[in-house]
Amino acid sequence: MFESVGSYLVSEAFLRGAVNTLKLTILAQLVGVALGFVVAFAKRSRFSALRGLANCYTWVFRGIPVLVQLIFVYNVLPQFGLKLSEFESALVALSLNEAAYMSEIIRTGLSAVSKGQQRAARALGMSNWKIMRHVILPQAFRIILPPTGNQFIGMLKTSALASVVGFTDLLQTAQQVASANFNYIDTLVTVVIYYLAFTAIFTMIQIYVERRLDISRRGPAAQKQAGFMNPKRWVARFR
Repeated sequence: MFESVGSYLVSEAFLRGAVNTLKLTILAQLVGVALGFVVAFAKRSRFSALRGLANCYTWVFRGIPVLVQLIFVYNVLPQFGLKLSEFESALVALSLNEAAYMSEIIRTGLSAVSKGQQRAARALGMSNWKIMRHVILPQAFRIILPPTGNQFIGMLKTSALASVVGFTDLLQTAQQVASANFNYIDTLVTVVIYYLAFTAIFTMIQIYVERRLDISRRGPAAQKQAGFMNPKRWVARFR
């Protein structure tokens, strides 16, 4: 068994499947985060119609199972003249679904920043864009990052559903190899090892980034420079 699993781990087929899995996961998460920011800002808009559309988007894509969305994109959209490949179908479905969850995470992070800091920034003459760029986003990012890391790991596992539409990821590769030699145990063990390794690597990266962003681990001088405890810093910068 161990020899067979070892040979699968370094085989070209499984390496290609691992690369495809990572490519789909990373791209879907990046697109999901970008769309999530758009939806989150729409939810904070002063226009009720825009807020309603954003809330409706979140309700729809959070309420429909990811598998149904995958099958819909792959099988239904071609009937309207939009033919997508297996990878493109998986990317579209996973990205749209992820954006619904990320929009709530981002909205929560943005709302967590004190209103008093925003009023103080306006009193210093800062524009709305500068307030968002220099006051809200730096603090919100520290709140958004941990759940985003968890979402990324969840996306890594959810991407296995792409095999349903024929995308050659790790699971699809295992199914193809096992259908040829009926060695389901070793092929699935190989897939498990790959997923556990990816999860461990990305978890360590997440922990490292969180520690780098944790102001409480820095000295008082660094905390003062990174925070908003020095009003002269803002007056000198935005006067």
